[in-house]
Amino acid sequence: MSQDLSTSNRTALVFGGSRGIGAAIARRLAREGHAVALTYASRADKAAEVVAGIRAAGGQAIAIQADSADPHAVTAAVADATARLGPLQVAVINAGVYRGSPLDRFPLEMLDQMLAINIRGVFLAIQAAAAQMVDGGRVITIGSNTAVRGGVVGSSVYAMSKAAVATLVRELALDLAPRRITINNIQPGPIDTDITTGIVDMLADRNPLKRIGHPDEVAALAAYLAGDEAGYMTGASLTLDGGFSI
Repeated sequence: MSQDLSTSNRTALVFGGSRGIGAAIARRLAREGHAVALTYASRADKAAEVVAGIRAAGGQAIAIQADSADPHAVTAAVADATARLGPLQVAVINAGVYRGSPLDRFPLEMLDQMLAINIRGVFLAIQAAAAQMVDGGRVITIGSNTAVRGGVVGSSVYAMSKAAVATLVRELALDLAPRRITINNIQPGPIDTDITTGIVDMLADRNPLKRIGHPDEVAALAAYLAGDEAGYMTGASLTLDGGFSI
């Protein structure tokens, strides 16, 4: 598509935007002036809360049900977002799943699910979004600092999937560069979401800064990458973990 990022009405699509990091990114992009579409897999109630909050603050937002492991659902979500909100300028791929187990007890079904969502689903979302994105657009993936350093028994497949995302982003930067579309990867460490409920103190104690991160801190970095000032950065993985992986 030939339309440029500098148009006044910007549309952003956040895959996995109903809770935690994804919800914070959706709210931040809305505050930055984007019309935001967010996808959810099963929690329609949480997605509706995010949409209602954005609208109450004067923004524009819609929620779209889409399973990131389903290529038809991913493609349909992009088509729905652009049909209702306009040409796509920003795509954030946040959908993912964590399952942990030691090697000798790691079930095949768990392996297949994580690869389908965390790697295949990310690729499909990037592919579908890029096909409908204006020239000069922004693609942002949400990886994990485990791609750099995990250090927890049972997290091997999750770490592998996030390392694959970092490599995918680095190489896809070459594919997207002729259209001036940038693609970058944020690698958060422990963040205060429902995933870390009950283990915040333990994680904070292990962190050099003695705290864990807040979803809004990830959203701030995503907003920078989505903006005009980040136009010279592409193919990068940016670790945001308070020194956790040092």
